[in-house]
Amino acid sequence: MRGLRPAEYHKSIFEIDLDKLRRMGKRAIMLDLDNTLVRWNDPTPTPALLDWLAEARAHGLQPCIVSNNRGARVREFASRAGVPFIGRAGKPRVKGFAEAMQRLGVTPGETVVVGDQIFTDVLGGNRAGAYTILVVPIDRREFIGTRLVRIIERRVLSYLQRRGLLTEK
Repeated sequence: MRGLRPAEYHKSIFEIDLDKLRRMGKRAIMLDLDNTLVRWNDPTPTPALLDWLAEARAHGLQPCIVSNNRGARVREFASRAGVPFIGRAGKPRVKGFAEAMQRLGVTPGETVVVGDQIFTDVLGGNRAGAYTILVVPIDRREFIGTRLVRIIERRVLSYLQRRGLLTEK
């Protein structure tokens, strides 16, 4: 279960303490796209998200989208958001995270991974040696395969919460 346990758990990205991450020596923040930054398949970053990305940069964190979604969708969104990206990242495999870290010139110890899924974002981020943050999905609408995985994910979340290993902040 250690690989499935995030270091932090929040209702949304907007509750993440960016100053704390900076003080911890973090320099990059790898972000899942769908249901982490915006609703599933939403093509446009919200003004609040753009402000948050600017705030992350102001705290010395380089944002990068790391998504399993197809390259064209991620490229279009990342362009609108003004951030680099890795599409078709293959999470939970480490390859996409390693490529993003290399592109940003950071080490795993300087990296934060933020996402809404335990079995892709948290597991992949932990396997890559990054600091992981789980957020509650923005919306219930999502890819059918993700909905099926959520059934197992709810059980893992419940287990971690019962053991006192996961508390929503």
